[in-house]
Amino acid sequence: MLFVGDDWAEDHHDIEVQDDDGRRLARARLPEGIAGLTRLHELLAEHLTDEDVDPETGFVAQNVLVGIETDRGTWVSALVAAGYRVFPLNPVQVARYRERHGASGAKSDRGDAHVLAEIVRVDRAHHRPMAGDSPQVEGLKMVARVHQSAIWDRTRHLLRLRSALREFFPAALEAFPELTAPDALELLERAPDPARAARLSRSKITAALTRARRRDTEAKAEAIQAVLRAPALRLAPEIEAAYAAIVASQVRLIASLNSEIAALQAVLAEGFGRHPDAEILTSQPGLGPILGARVLAEFGDDHARYADAKARKNYAGTSPITRASGTRRVVLARYARNRHLADATHQWAFCAITASPGARAYYDTLRARGAGHHAALRQLGNRLVGILHGCLKTRTTYNETTAWPDLTATAA
Repeated sequence: MLFVGDDWAEDHHDIEVQDDDGRRLARARLPEGIAGLTRLHELLAEHLTDEDVDPETGFVAQNVLVGIETDRGTWVSALVAAGYRVFPLNPVQVARYRERHGASGAKSDRGDAHVLAEIVRVDRAHHRPMAGDSPQVEGLKMVARVHQSAIWDRTRHLLRLRSALREFFPAALEAFPELTAPDALELLERAPDPARAARLSRSKITAALTRARRRDTEAKAEAIQAVLRAPALRLAPEIEAAYAAIVASQVRLIASLNSEIAALQAVLAEGFGRHPDAEILTSQPGLGPILGARVLAEFGDDHARYADAKARKNYAGTSPITRASGTRRVVLARYARNRHLADATHQWAFCAITASPGARAYYDTLRARGAGHHAALRQLGNRLVGILHGCLKTRTTYNETTAWPDLTATAA
């Protein structure tokens, strides 16, 4: 077998090739793209025999193991297509492994390529090879992550907007409790400071509420106008002007993100609806097209990837970890995990409480034992991931009685 360490950069790859005994067979710096990949194939071919090559395709069989610190990009896709077994390694783990060989803190691209080759040669049993997910779910994963990142970006801008309004225009927070709503954004962009807000006519407020499809617009417009015109403490005009510029900027950013999030959501729902596993996922309580798409994208659709439900729970980060030393033993939540998947499972558990009597009974039982809200949701999420694994394994949709036999009987 050949073991390849690939330390990648934006425009090149540092490569080291080792044999079973750890002897260095080749070392090179290859350019990114077709030329570099062709040279890599040539380097490996110099140390392969005829038995190592598939006679039909000409590709190298899976006796070449590649360690690299990424799982995305055209280079990685080409390595997988060539038949190599690719191990996308966590940079934190690689850094810790580097410390095993020296405490000086020295680091180089060649040295990292050597460390990556050593990891796949010696410790590959402790690392997960790249999953064989379909291109469809890989694309879904890319859109789902950008969609989620856009939501997180919007939340950050929303917090900045709330902070600015609280400091110079608190009446706006009372008038517009939903700052991401279209009517609130429209009126704040038109009147981002107390002086202009007080001059807003009731007809303009009503028109904004109507465009946002609000009910009882006349009464709501009257209430908003009363709040905006009520006497309040004011800052110096120069400071208010600065705050108004900040508010207007944040409002435009949030409005733009609202539009992009809606567009990405439509793409996500369409792609998810075409996937064969969509019916199984949407049958789970609390999973709709968008949240289901995120769960599917992060888990992948390689059904051989997870040996059992525990492996899927570990990957999701929902299963707890135990730290024991001497007589001290504590059970903790996993914080080193895929935050996209962790966020999705947490929301899934929260939505399942109202969609499933069994999930609600399980949550209430945990709360009765003294678990906090988020701790109970983590445990419920762990249980839901196990249920999903069983449904995917048996290719069956969710069944409330099968999922919660004891709890549903007790609730009944």
